Amino acid sequence: MGEPIRNKRISDLSNAAPTPQNTPASNTYIASRASEPSVSTIQEEDKVVSGLANNPALLSMIQGKLGSLVGKPSGYIASLPVAVRTRISGLKGIQKEYTKLETEFRKEITELEKKYAELYKPLYEKRSSIVAGVIEPTDQEVEAGKEEEEDEDDDDEQDEQVKSTIPEDAKGIPEFWLTALKNMIAFSESITDKDEEVLKNLVDVRLEYLEKPGFRLVFEFSQNEYFTNSVLTKTYYYQEQTAYSGDYVYDHAVGDEIKWKEGKNLTVKIEKKKQRNKHTKATRIVERTIPTESFFNFFSPPIAPEDEDDEDDIPEDLEERLELDYQLGEEIKDKLIPRAIDWYTGEALEYEDFDDLDQDDLNDSDDDDEDDSDEDDDDENDSDEEGDSKPKQEAAECKQS
Repeated sequence: MGEPIRNKRISDLSNAAPTPQNTPASNTYIASRASEPSVSTIQEEDKVVSGLANNPALLSMIQGKLGSLVGKPSGYIASLPVAVRTRISGLKGIQKEYTKLETEFRKEITELEKKYAELYKPLYEKRSSIVAGVIEPTDQEVEAGKEEEEDEDDDDEQDEQVKSTIPEDAKGIPEFWLTALKNMIAFSESITDKDEEVLKNLVDVRLEYLEKPGFRLVFEFSQNEYFTNSVLTKTYYYQEQTAYSGDYVYDHAVGDEIKWKEGKNLTVKIEKKKQRNKHTKATRIVERTIPTESFFNFFSPPIAPEDEDDEDDIPEDLEERLELDYQLGEEIKDKLIPRAIDWYTGEALEYEDFDDLDQDDLNDSDDDDEDDSDEDDDDENDSDEEGDSKPKQEAAECKQS
């Protein structure tokens, strides 16, 4: 592990606290205005914001100027006495020792995770065997589970309304991993109907740690009509150096190539189109392969170009896609694998953090509905004022899917 990686991105300077790097070397005290309040009123701030919003060129110029100032020495440190600067150098030396210890701390945490991963392994193997119907849980395990269920609020009436299609003599727990994945918000929308047919054959999901920083997700499948792979893996690699915070920095991911059977590739669709020859008037069928939404795109992660200087070849949303891909891997590693039964039953959703959903957006949505309702009322009034020459239109039937 080397020195922490410097963050090349600079946050908005206007939100940063004053530091020797962004504070002028000399702040002259203006005595004649010392008694005047320096805090602007809300109206004054609104005028400034409104003025900048209406003048994009000025706003861009200010942002560019502030960006150019970030990270540049203001001269403050250089103006300090030699003795003080010497002490600052000493503090940097102490900080360097802290960074070394922090790196060792991260290494030990990783080794501790690997240690407990081995301790979890027998439990995961037993879970896999029960799901597959190879063994049955012990009476003690069943009783412990029932005690856990008694502590939870069960909605028996709702359970009675949902009828299972699984036969009484079913082996193991059918569609265990498919159900668990569908209950995870991060994956539910990406699982298509055809994906479900394949994921019914998913028999286990495991985690493996690498010798170097990183981890591997292992998806084991039973024989199916879509691909010949019995195992699909996806490996997440970290950089050798740590970030300024001391955490590992995600580098890239590599997924296995799926060996699709003829005409069974779920990640693409074939579009057929007739094409006529202008001279011979003969027609032929032209096929075009188009990427399509599928859970199995997860095994083809986005790749950052090696040459970052060539901006023309870098998609605008590449960074978002890379971040999302990493988050999906973390969801499986930290949530799905350790608590698969809770995702199967849906109980894990009770502990999910939905704070990302902006309450203001919900309120705005409600306001929009009210506005639409008001507009409908106005339309009805206008219709009434036109007279009885036109029959009133019946209200549209409210259909529930």
